Amino acid sequence: MEELNELLGKISGFVWGIPLIVLLVGTGIFLTFRLGFLQIRSLPYALKLTFSRKQDHQSVGDISHFQALTTASAATIGTGNIVGVATAIYYGGPGAVFWMFLAGLFGMATKYGEAILAVKYRVKDAQGKMAGGPMYYLEYGLKQKWLGVLFAIFGALAAFGIGNGTQAKAVADLMDSTFSVPAWVTGIVLVLFAGAVIIGGIKWIGRVTSYFVPFMALFYIIAGLYVMITKFHLVPDAIATIFSHAFSGEAALGGTIGAVIRYGVARGLFSNEAGMGSAPIAAAAAKSDLPGRQALVSMVQVLFDTLIICSITGITIVMSGLWEDKSIEAGVLTSSAFESLIGSVGPYLITFGILFFASSTILGWSYYGEKCFQYLFKNSKAIWFYRTIFVLFIFIGATTSLDVIWSLSDILNGLMAIPNLIGLIGLSGVIVLETKRLQEKVKGEKESGAMTKGM
Repeated sequence: MEELNELLGKISGFVWGIPLIVLLVGTGIFLTFRLGFLQIRSLPYALKLTFSRKQDHQSVGDISHFQALTTASAATIGTGNIVGVATAIYYGGPGAVFWMFLAGLFGMATKYGEAILAVKYRVKDAQGKMAGGPMYYLEYGLKQKWLGVLFAIFGALAAFGIGNGTQAKAVADLMDSTFSVPAWVTGIVLVLFAGAVIIGGIKWIGRVTSYFVPFMALFYIIAGLYVMITKFHLVPDAIATIFSHAFSGEAALGGTIGAVIRYGVARGLFSNEAGMGSAPIAAAAAKSDLPGRQALVSMVQVLFDTLIICSITGITIVMSGLWEDKSIEAGVLTSSAFESLIGSVGPYLITFGILFFASSTILGWSYYGEKCFQYLFKNSKAIWFYRTIFVLFIFIGATTSLDVIWSLSDILNGLMAIPNLIGLIGLSGVIVLETKRLQEKVKGEKESGAMTKGM
């Protein structure tokens, strides 16, 4: 088993090597310029769409703009926001935080493009529910069904790793180490919680995450801001350290600027999943009159995930100065940083943060995997089979060592991104046309007095 895990680790390192990272970031930069830095220009309007009390309930779809956002956020705001950031700083030094932020900024354009295509090429399944995502825009937009099939296979399998077993294991280990709760007890509780939500499909998932995700995100943001405010005298130096190390190889274990960039960009993209093709599956279920409206809402996810939550984690770690102590393992670096800054309550805040983040990830990824499985088999009974196996695997994940599955899921996540990025580049013209269509619509609404603010 150890040899297999070592082999999978090497394959994972190859898949998530420089070529894929360049392709991921390059796609974001390409779309950013094609769309005229839309993620900056249209951010006020995107935030208004996201948090408006007047959500679109009339258009075709299964859930609201906000519920689609929280479902996708449930899957992406996870252990990567805490442990992933710590790993980036551990190996790449403080400068990795800058490159993580930059990857998030360009990733907003990627996420926008994914969502536009997901809504435009979505279809209704046999039960009248919306189905969409990379597999559909690869088949119906790019006319390359084989790429859609590949994506669906990778996505259906990856859900058991990144979105299930590894998350359940993280929660079980934390509950055991912090509160001495046996892993099997945590496993049963997670099965009951997730099963009760997943059994109801996307509408139940959307309702639960619309309450759960804002709470968990605010909990962590407030905790991080509390640390930064109470220790504000350390913030300027921390930010200066991040910038000074961003363009040098200092403090990076690799010893080069390449190591700083690689770890910052890789962990940023791993955190927000921009380009991986997972989030547009949730976006496709949204009620939206135009693909561009939901795309703007989906774009906001990266803002909160990477530009805010990951940045808070990174700045806090650098503030503590513990990033220089390589005797502290990457997995506990964030917890140690919080403890050094605010005392013994710090580790408990991180424990609850990971508990919330990992639990919500299970819900979001259950829907992603289910839709990939549905695309492959096109059978309603197959969905129930997948849901059942997915829920049962939560208990297995909580009570079993899953090093092999973690390595395998890393590989599958990278493989998901490749066909999706091909689709984004190949259909970039469609993304631009749909953006112009939205701009004209919003301009008309402004002129008619229907809206006071626009793009």
